[in-house]
This record gives sequence, C-alpha cells and structure tokens, in this order.
Amino acid sequence: MRKRIRNFIQNISLPDGDFSEQKFKYFTMIGVIALVIVTIGNILIRENWLEIVALILTETAAPAVMLISLKKGKIQMGGVLIAVSMIFFILPVAFFFGGGLTGCVVSWYVFSYLFIGLILEKKQRTLMLILLTITVIASYISGYFWPFLVIEHDRFTWFMDSLLSVLVVSYTVYLMIVFQNQLFIRENQRSQQQALEIEALNRSQNRFFSSMSHEIRTPINTIIGLNEMILREDVSDEVAEDARNIQSASRMLLSLINDILDMSKMESGKMEIVRVSYDTGKMLSELVNMIWGRANEKGLKFVIDVDPYLPAQLFSDEVRIKQILINLLNNAVKYTEKGQISLSIHCRRTTKGKVMVTYQVEDTGMGIKSESIPYLFDAFKRVDEEKNRYIEGTGLGLSIVKQLVELMGGEITVSSVYTKGSTFTVSIEQETVDEEVIGEFAPEKYHRGREKSHYQQRFEAPEARVLIVDDNRANLMVASKLLRDTKVQIDTAESGEQCLKLTMQNHYDAIFMDHMMPEMDGVECFRRLREQTGGLCQNSPVIVLTANADSENRSLYKKEGFDAYLLKPVDGTALEDTLQPLLPPELVIAGEAADTAYGSDAVVRQIRRKAAIMITTDSVSDLPEELIRSMNIRVLPYKVVTGEGIFADGTEAKGDAVLRYLADQRTKARSESPEQTDYEAFFARQLSDAQYILHISMAKKSSKGFNNASEAALAFYNVRVVDSGHLSSGMGLMVMEAAKEAASSNQDIKVLSKKLAAMRDKIQTSFIVDNTEYLSRSGRLPLWIHKACSTLMIHPVMVMKDSAMTVGGVVFGNSEKSRKTYIRKTLRGVSGIDTETLFITYAGLSEQELEWVKKEAESIMHFEHVYLQSASPAISINCGPGSFGLIFKRRNSHEG
Repeated sequence: MRKRIRNFIQNISLPDGDFSEQKFKYFTMIGVIALVIVTIGNILIRENWLEIVALILTETAAPAVMLISLKKGKIQMGGVLIAVSMIFFILPVAFFFGGGLTGCVVSWYVFSYLFIGLILEKKQRTLMLILLTITVIASYISGYFWPFLVIEHDRFTWFMDSLLSVLVVSYTVYLMIVFQNQLFIRENQRSQQQALEIEALNRSQNRFFSSMSHEIRTPINTIIGLNEMILREDVSDEVAEDARNIQSASRMLLSLINDILDMSKMESGKMEIVRVSYDTGKMLSELVNMIWGRANEKGLKFVIDVDPYLPAQLFSDEVRIKQILINLLNNAVKYTEKGQISLSIHCRRTTKGKVMVTYQVEDTGMGIKSESIPYLFDAFKRVDEEKNRYIEGTGLGLSIVKQLVELMGGEITVSSVYTKGSTFTVSIEQETVDEEVIGEFAPEKYHRGREKSHYQQRFEAPEARVLIVDDNRANLMVASKLLRDTKVQIDTAESGEQCLKLTMQNHYDAIFMDHMMPEMDGVECFRRLREQTGGLCQNSPVIVLTANADSENRSLYKKEGFDAYLLKPVDGTALEDTLQPLLPPELVIAGEAADTAYGSDAVVRQIRRKAAIMITTDSVSDLPEELIRSMNIRVLPYKVVTGEGIFADGTEAKGDAVLRYLADQRTKARSESPEQTDYEAFFARQLSDAQYILHISMAKKSSKGFNNASEAALAFYNVRVVDSGHLSSGMGLMVMEAAKEAASSNQDIKVLSKKLAAMRDKIQTSFIVDNTEYLSRSGRLPLWIHKACSTLMIHPVMVMKDSAMTVGGVVFGNSEKSRKTYIRKTLRGVSGIDTETLFITYAGLSEQELEWVKKEAESIMHFEHVYLQSASPAISINCGPGSFGLIFKRRNSHEG
C-alpha cells in the first residue's frame, strides 16, 4: 500500500518544480478527487440535489483555477480563490442543504482548515482562517437558533453521509501529510547534495587560489626584486622614475591578489585569527613608512596621533590589524585630493589585562553620501560610481576590513559629511603583555625609512655563509642579488634533496627555505634537516619563504619550529632585517643606515590625548565663560534674527544688547536654532579632539535644536544627542554634571546618557516675568492678556514641564514685592533642594537689583556656589527686561 502511494505521489508531483507549486497542485487535485468520491456517494444515497450541483461546479472550477494559477505563477492568488469558494459557497451549501450536523460538513471543516494552513502564506492565510472561523461559528449559530434553515437527514442518510465523509477526509488528510513529508525529505536530500557540491567547489576554489597565489607571486617576486636592484644602482632620473612606477604597479597588483584571496578564505570560513605578542610602536612605524610616501606624492599632510598610554606590547593578530589599517589609510589617501589624512590611536582599560584600542582614520576627502553608507562594506560595491570611476580598486577592501574586524570581536563604524571628509573608527579589545606604555611615539625610533636617497646595506658579513633553497631559479637569483651588498657567502639549492646534500657537506649560518616545492616541500625538508644524522646544520636558523602567510600556515611554521618567515615577494630591507639578528654576532659588521626620508612636514606627530567623551551644547545653556573654559565644554551659538541681520548668539549678540535694540517697539527680533548642516559641521570639528561627543540640547518642545542636532548626529556613529528637558541655566546645570562625569575615567557614553535622562526631573527651572509685553510681542501671549496683566500688576511665573515652558503660577504686586514672593515660594516651596549650585539667570537687571535678589535668596537658603548669569538673547527676547530665574537641582526627583 505504501509503495503504491509513493508511486502515485511521484507520478503526479513536479520533480523539478517549486516546492509551493508541488503542494498546490497535489493538494488541489487530491481535494477534487475526494469531492468526486463524495459526489458519487451523495448520488447513491439520494442527497439533496443542490448540494450535488454545488459539488460538481467545484470539481469543475478548482482544476481550472489551479491550471491558470500555475501558468501565471500566481499560486497564492489561486489558493485564495479556492479558499473563498470553500468558505462562502461549498461549506454553507453543505451545512444548510446537506443535513447540518447530521451530514458531512464537520469533516470538511477540518479539511478546509488544513488546506488553507498548508497552501496559503502570511496575510492571506491569516485572513482566510479568520473568515473560515466566522463562517463555521455563523453556521452553528444559525442551525441552533433557526433550525428550520437546515434540511436535516433521515437516520440512514445521516449515518451513510457521515461515514463516507469521515473516510474520504481522513484518507485525504493522510495523503496530504504523507506527501508533505515526502516533499520535505526530497528537499532535504537536494539541500544536502547542494551542500556537498558547494563544499567540493570551495575545496577546488581554495586549491585554485592557493596555487594561483604561489604561481603569481613567483613572477612578481622576480619583478619587484630585480626592480629594487635597479633602484640601488646609480641610474638616471628617468630610469629611476620608471623603476619606481614599476614598483608601485607591482605592489598594487599584489594588493589586489591579496584582497581576492582573503575574500575567498572568508567566504569559505577558512580565515582564522592568530594572536601573538607584538610591538605596537614598531607596527605603527611600519604603517607610517608604507603610507607617508603615497600621501606626500599627492601633497597631503599625514597626521599621526598616538595615545602615550597605549601599551608598548599587545597580544593580538598583528598581521590582521596592520591589514585593516593599511586598507583604511590607503582608501583615505586614494579619495583625498587635498588637505590631510590622520591616524589616531587611543586606548582605555576594560578589565584587568585588557584594553580597548580605538584606531581612527580621518580624511578631508570627498566624503560619503548618507544614503550610500549602508552599502559601504558590501563586497565589489563602490559608492558614488560617477565621481569615483577613475579611482583604482576592486571594491573589496572595506568588505574585507569589516569581516576581519568582526572576526576579531571588534567593531567598525563610519561617519562622513559629504564633500567634507570621512572618519572610520575601529575598536578592538586586546590583551596587554606588561605595564610598559609607548610614551611619545617617534617612527624613526623603531624603523628606518623605506624610501632612501641612496641605498645602504644594513650590515656586512663576509665570513657568514647562507643557503637559499627554492625550486624556481628566478627566485634564487633575486634573493642572491638582494643579499649581494651584505657580502655574505651564498649557496643555492633547487630542491629539498639538493639542500640535504649540501648540509651534509657544509655548515650554513642561516638557511632560506621555500615552502612549496615539488617532491619534498620546505616543511618536510626542514624536518629531515633537524634529524639529519651527521648533518652540519641541525641547529642552523631556518627562515621559510612563502607565498601563503595565512593564519593556518603561520601556525604551521611556528609549530614546526622555523625561526622566521618571509612573505613573497621578498623585500630587500625585510630580507636583511630578518637575516641580521639570526647570524652569529661575531660575523656581523653593522652598516650605517640611510637617513629617514620623512620630509619636515610629511608626517605630523601629535602627542595630544583625545578626550574619551566631549560634552557639547548650545549657547542657550547660559553658563559662565569661566566654567565653559575650565570644563572644556564646546558651544554652538544659536542665531539672533533682527531687521539688521543675523547674529551669532553670545558672540555677536548679547542679551542686554538685544533688549536695548527691542526697546524701540517698532523693532522685532527672534531666536533660531542652528540648522542640521550647522550641527554636522560643528560635530565634525569637535571630533578631531574627542572620540565621542555627547550633545545636550534645549528642551525639544521649545526649539528645533534637538531635532536638527539628532538628524545631524545620524551622520556620525560617535555622536549622541540628549534632550535636557530644560532651557537657559537649567540646561546648563545638566551640561555641568555631564562634564564632571565625562572627566572621570572609563566613562561609557551610553551609561552617561542614561544618567542625564534620569537627572532631567531633578532640575528646577523657573522665571518670573516682570513685564508681559515681550511675551506678547513674540506671539506667546495674546495682547488682551498682556493688557490685563499690566493693569492688575500680574507677573507670570514660567516653569519647565514635560520639556515645554508653561505658566506655573502668578504673583501680584509691584516689581519688588512680586520678586520677593517668587523667591520665597520657589526656595521654601520645594523640598530636598541640592544646595551646591544656584543660578540666578537674569535679563536687563542692574547690579544693584542683582545684589538684592542674591541677598534675598541667601537669606532663605545658603548655596555653596551662586552664579549671576546674564541670559542669552533667546531667553531675553521672550521674557523681557527685569525678568530673572532661580535654577537649581533637587536631591531627589520625587521630592517637591
């Protein structure tokens, strides 16, 4: 029976069709067949003719709908049409004309739920199931309350119809489930087969790339090596220029090959991270040597800013970190036509023995459009193709960088202002080796310049004897020539077997061994060399020459015991630097290294330490200048718009000056927040001095500043905007607290943002308005209310509530009496006041009036620090002269 069912399923299914198509076709056909059987049974038991006609119509229409849906590729639409016909036609007819609960309809309800659940998807399935449920409930209610609507069966018809429907529906459901399982099994087998094919393809691809790497690096090694020999000679300027161009083109080709190989490894999951102890100063110096030349050629300044507290030794994958930074720095040089590129390195302790190292690469290039940033790290994707069509590259670099950073458990982010420049930031947690720090970074302290006006060998060792083993004669020639000026005695071997013969006859002070050789590779030769009975080189240092210095091979070389490895194509300087410390000291005569070729302004070293978090705010925060300077708070001015022009709040326009201007009732002035572009430029400038920016804005319901700043912050990964919920010095109090917190070590910007949000309810901001005329002129108060307040000597008290300024109360009387009442009610009416700081922020008060206000306040409560602060034009324009506010913190936001 099972075999027949399986054959039947295989015959009617679509072996190569879509999974959904197979289900739709089979379930529809099996349903139609079931209906045909039921129709025949109904005719035999003389069922109601209306039910029989309805069944025949369905048996005709369903296959037609199925065929059209398959042909048009509209499976879901076909399923919906069949479901609708069942819900609103077949099932109601079967219920009311087929005996109700004494007929077959209950079994077909079950079939309908199953059909809809298996065929339809998402919203269509949900909608049809709801409609089906409504139809079922409505049918039962109708049959219960209005039984005369249902044509009931006699006992014989009831039992026969029920038996037939139970058997047909049960087998139908059984066949549907069997078919579904068969489909799943088949799809699983197909997926497994595809996985095996993909794995085989990956293995084949890896073998190809590995072979390609070796085969391509061999001729490049010859080109670069012989080209370096030309550069060492005393040749004409034209020949030297041609040689440098050859060298540059060869390096670019090598870079492209490395990118393709790395992408292949990542896609196949073969890329591994190998952590070793490395010297941070030496690594950074090598980066400078590689980048400064390219930057100098384009007339760019190269700025390097290294945290003096960066550990001198770290434990991580030096090769991959260097690769990440080279990619980012090369990109910066590539896309910058004028200005500078900079590399900043900062660190902070995370846990004992670990630091979070942040590498930041900035440029003044063309920048990146905000809509392009989400696609920036896609492989083979180059954003803004129209502008970048003449810039070389594959589009793989940033994709590789992102994957390497994530593989190391780090994070990479980008912020950019289009046409202004970009900033890439990489954060990677690394282990410390000891407590020594790098101090003041000087590249020449670690490494000599790569480009020299005249080549000079690192050392001479005429008594030293070296063996070079490589199956490629061109590689042997290149290595021999690159070592020629060191005067070492060089022998060569073209195979592992020849190497072992020579080591039986001669002692070599060092051996260079190629890895990939036919018959006997370098690793096998190395093992035999160490175990060679009677051999003269069992303890000689061996340097492996390889075209594949990936993590797997590096681990292999370390495990096998090689003394060092060199990556092909071999650089003459690297060859000498690797060989010199491995030779016996008594055989080495140190040479005079050529001077470093850094121009006086080619590399700018900065020893300043970037702030971990910088607090920024708007000029409407009404803070004293001395506090702004001492706390290193950066301020962006609001705009004061008058009939005379637009002025910067606080610098070009002061509060008192604006009030004098407004004394003429014919004049008008208003305060405007900076635009989004103003905030973007402001944030970009401040990020040169900080790793993160926390910007505290005026209450979002009182100004557009918060929204504009938030939109601008989207262009930067490391800028956060906090709604202070206040204005004037209430906002300034939050800024002060934020600056104090940011100054503490290891502060996290997310934690600090939450602290400030919790502080919002603890700040008390209020102002008493002496004259409502200015509120009326600014449109915040109707004219008739202003006139009433003036007549009745009513003085509104404005308070901050839910990020908006509102009237919190009124006081009556002349100026002195109303001010005294306001001071008393404000300081005595609020419990739990923090007496550390009180701001008396004013507009248009004389020194005598200010001293009186201060004296009145201190007679009620003593504060450690009382600041008399002139209000910004934004406050003065609305409140008018004679107004002032008492602004302070409460110890608990639930008090008062």
